[in-house]
Amino acid sequence: MNFKALKQYFLFTKQQQIGIFMLFLIMIGLQLFYFLSDFTISGKQSPEKEKWLALQPEIDQEKLVDKDGKPANNLFNPNFISDYKGYKLGMSVEEIDRLMAFRKENKYVNSAEEFQRVTRISDSLFNKISPLFKFPDWKQNKNNYSAKKSDFATKSFPKKEKLAILDINEATQEVLMKIYGIGEGLSSRILRQKEMLGSFVSMEQMKEIWGLSPEVINELKVYFKVVVPANLKKINVNEASLKELAQFSYFKYGLAKQIVTYRSMNGNFNNIEDLAKIKDFPVEKAKIISLYLEF
Repeated sequence: MNFKALKQYFLFTKQQQIGIFMLFLIMIGLQLFYFLSDFTISGKQSPEKEKWLALQPEIDQEKLVDKDGKPANNLFNPNFISDYKGYKLGMSVEEIDRLMAFRKENKYVNSAEEFQRVTRISDSLFNKISPLFKFPDWKQNKNNYSAKKSDFATKSFPKKEKLAILDINEATQEVLMKIYGIGEGLSSRILRQKEMLGSFVSMEQMKEIWGLSPEVINELKVYFKVVVPANLKKINVNEASLKELAQFSYFKYGLAKQIVTYRSMNGNFNNIEDLAKIKDFPVEKAKIISLYLEF
């Protein structure tokens, strides 16, 4: 092999030699950075993320279905079957609608047999899903519960005393705790939500409060209503700053920024329908949100 012919390819000027040397130094530095750096993610999580992670076991359990598509072996109260849950259990649309119509009358099925009578599901489906039903303990043990109910009510939740229908915006913690199922923690959470919003404008907002079950929300609707105060401070969408919009509970910073940008490019908003055109606007809550805004 003619090595002299190859030699010309390895002849470099002084500047080229310095450049090659610096390139090697950079490569070595990057390698050292990679091996010596700690790329592990911090274990610290935001409260919002921790709240959703607490739900993960329930979500995972919902996903556990076997190869035949049979429902996972987790117990549930059949009174609160959703359309999706009923479909997963093998119920037809008509059977689900019968249950929904029954529940709209504020009635509850108290046994597996009554569930079959109301929905008219087949015996085969009944035998398949009835072992998964779980009714409240007081439904299963009425005799024992009747003796315990009065003691429990007087100690923690004296629901049996007659409560007039009150404005939930005027309710104190003591009054809220008279509702069966609401203790010190949930009552404090309700009051904090009201303080953050300034006032509730709809009882539907109870669904947004973490920890309130559908049964407890129904109880609240029996004893409370919403009276929107005349002095409720509203946000003027066309004049509010980015900071003011971002501090509104139903808006995040990203949405507030889009609102300000859209407003500057297209002019003022005339109504909630104009505002709902913004990307990521929570359209399902538009009716409630509109009561906190002015245009």
